[in-house]
Amino acid sequence: MEFMERRILQEGEVREGNVLKVGSFLNHQLDIGLLEEVGEAFYEKYRGAGITKVLTIEASGIAIACLTAQKFGVPVVFAKKSKSRNLDDDVYTAEVYSYTHQTTNRVTLSKRFLTSADNVLIVDDFLANGKAMEGLLDVCSQAGASVAGIGICIEKGFQPGGARLRSKGYDVTSLAIVESMENGNIVFRK
Repeated sequence: MEFMERRILQEGEVREGNVLKVGSFLNHQLDIGLLEEVGEAFYEKYRGAGITKVLTIEASGIAIACLTAQKFGVPVVFAKKSKSRNLDDDVYTAEVYSYTHQTTNRVTLSKRFLTSADNVLIVDDFLANGKAMEGLLDVCSQAGASVAGIGICIEKGFQPGGARLRSKGYDVTSLAIVESMENGNIVFRK
């Protein structure tokens, strides 16, 4: 897991408002080798859990989900942030607030792709306040799907999302937990 911490220290940029910019390797330009390591780390953690689907939210989580699902040999399904004409009307929906974009989205997921027979690993690039994760958990609940775990590339440990999810009994695996980013200095939880 130290591979993610090293990369954050090398290329991450702290911005105003507790924003950690990692666009050079994780959520704008993608380092496929790094994403393969991410997928392998999540596979090692959850390989005995009987995962049937890897779930994420568009857009930054999709690449992470793809490389993770490839290790498990299962499909990726992702919640869409906007309704399109080619999406069925029979969908699960949840309201999701984005800390990064400061907007609320209604995410949708076709009921054809997530059912009570599924055992899900949810993955995403960041976990801060946990609102996106709560939306995905709501979708899983609506489907009757089991959640085996939550895989996060970077958790902001100074924000409440991770602690809240763990207190509810979810198995959250974060590859790097940022404890603080004061004065541009990134400190990781050990």
